[in-house]
Amino acid sequence: MTETMKRIVLASRPPGKPGPENFRLEEEPLPQPGPGEFLARVIWLSLDPYMRGRMSAAKSYAKPVEIGETMTAGCVAEVIASNHDGYAPGDLVVAPLGWATHGISDGTLVQKIDPKAGAPLSAYLGVLGMPGLTAWVGLNDILEAKPGETIVVSAATGAVGSLVGQLARLKGMTVIGVAGGADKCRYAVEELGFDACLDHRAAADAKELGKQIAAAAPDGVECYFENVGGKTLEAVLPNMKTFGRIALCGMIAWYSGAENPAPAPVVWGAILRQRLRVEGFIIFDRYDRQPAFVAEVAPRVADGTIHYRETVAEGLENAPAAFMKMLEGGNFGKQLVRIGADPA
Repeated sequence: MTETMKRIVLASRPPGKPGPENFRLEEEPLPQPGPGEFLARVIWLSLDPYMRGRMSAAKSYAKPVEIGETMTAGCVAEVIASNHDGYAPGDLVVAPLGWATHGISDGTLVQKIDPKAGAPLSAYLGVLGMPGLTAWVGLNDILEAKPGETIVVSAATGAVGSLVGQLARLKGMTVIGVAGGADKCRYAVEELGFDACLDHRAAADAKELGKQIAAAAPDGVECYFENVGGKTLEAVLPNMKTFGRIALCGMIAWYSGAENPAPAPVVWGAILRQRLRVEGFIIFDRYDRQPAFVAEVAPRVADGTIHYRETVAEGLENAPAAFMKMLEGGNFGKQLVRIGADPA
């Protein structure tokens, strides 16, 4: 067993887009588990847009990462030493161990992985993990989506949006995606089964994108799964039907101040005139829905009904660059970092 571990800490808070200077790679002695704890080696590290918010000291739904603290993240890991009755060496877990090669846990927010389930370990950070649960809860519990309705999904080929669209299609909905680039749009239609996918990068502005949405949904849009904000939101709002519903999951276009927020009259005016129901949700509040989600989605992943895609960076030292690229839409599907080898 190695005697040291590596971790990436928050070196400084970015005023806008994160840069390499905001992260620092450190090496230190391998920690030992105390009473009721276990030590695990990280195999897969998840990178997600919410982490940008944790780099800020602004008030949010969760406390920020402090300067000098390990960047927060969900991981797939193997237990290598344990003083916890519920976990033994060799157990595979999903745990919030952060941007690191190893981590200590007392079992809080830890989920065991059944190695006989047949899914790749990486899937438990994507289609069968937090992003998958986010998609399922947003579609079913927040939007209360129904067969025959039309849904627009932003970030349509990302870890969340790609599953939203596939589950909506299986419900019998008309599914319109919005993604960045022709390759992503082609993938959404040809492999994921979306009815249409619009390239927001090719649209000159929100007005042009809005016209494209209107052409794809001439009778209007009942449901919008919101991941990005920005001009996509401005384009969708005029196309929402009266009493339409919006699940507000994220707003990646605005996380680093790279794009001006939509003017308040545009947003609030549409919500008022069209009597829209908008509900923001944080998936960490809804892990009680995990069993129902897994029961529905896991068999469809296993039999190939549900498709998913991953972008993988190799090595902990490459996590910051992969994270910054992801915030610019450079990933295709779920963004992961391979930290260690799968168990033998």
